[in-house]
Amino acid sequence: MTFELKILGSASATPVLARHPTAQVLTVDAHNYLIDCGEGTQWQMLEYRVRPHHLRAIFISHLHGDHYFGLFGLLGTMHLQGRTQPLQILGPAGLDEVLTTQARVSNMQLGFAMEFTAVNTEVHAVVYEDEHLTVSSLPMRHRIPCAGYLFAEKPRRANLLKEKLPAGLRPEQLARLAQGEDLPADDQRPGLRHADVAGPPPTPRRYAFCSDTLYTPALADLIRGADLLYHEATFLEDLRERAAQTHHSTARQAAQLARAADVKHLLLGHFSSRYKNLEPLLHEAHTVFAETSLATEGLVVSL
Repeated sequence: MTFELKILGSASATPVLARHPTAQVLTVDAHNYLIDCGEGTQWQMLEYRVRPHHLRAIFISHLHGDHYFGLFGLLGTMHLQGRTQPLQILGPAGLDEVLTTQARVSNMQLGFAMEFTAVNTEVHAVVYEDEHLTVSSLPMRHRIPCAGYLFAEKPRRANLLKEKLPAGLRPEQLARLAQGEDLPADDQRPGLRHADVAGPPPTPRRYAFCSDTLYTPALADLIRGADLLYHEATFLEDLRERAAQTHHSTARQAAQLARAADVKHLLLGHFSSRYKNLEPLLHEAHTVFAETSLATEGLVVSL
């Protein structure tokens, strides 16, 4: 089953050519989950062939414009394209008020229902669940209420092993085994247990999205062992004081959290416009945590 992250935007608040505000798409089994929606996100979705109709839910970390100003245009486009299925939108309290006001003053009448969930940004708790994922909030320390999100795949059934399957099974029997069922004995053969013809179940995958935040070592316990961690890295270490003043992190601090949490891979993002060349941020992180990449536009990470 697909579990894939696509980066649509890597910039912080000030516009930069060839970079776009924060936006990412997590694809799980052909379903898309949008993480933040900075200005121009729908253009990036066109560029990287992400279909808005396949969006199941949108997760907004906080109400600074570079993380949600693209939401209004995206909702309007989905309406114009004929979307009818409900859309889950999750974010800090106040986002619902913004959306309601925007709809009222622009007379925006959508052809689908928006189902809003207010996220408590001060606690770690489950905020969303479907047949594929459980999503939990991660408390960020920013200038306004801000949440990260931990996307945890639900356990998957073990795959059948062809070499262990007896000959002569009918299609309906194979289907039952594939669904994890045991086959009872009948006149033609003894019973067959699913566990005897299947391999070990795949390990569930986890992705941690840590949006704008001060360096917060306590997050390590909440995301420990994650397959992939995205962490903002707005500044280099020589601007550590500036990072603290603006409630952001450095590339080195992001790497320190990745190492403390024993994650498998780290993505750096939310780069300040002062950095035309991003390699120094990558180098700084590499001195602490080798398995680090830059979360630049168009990057795809498959887990």
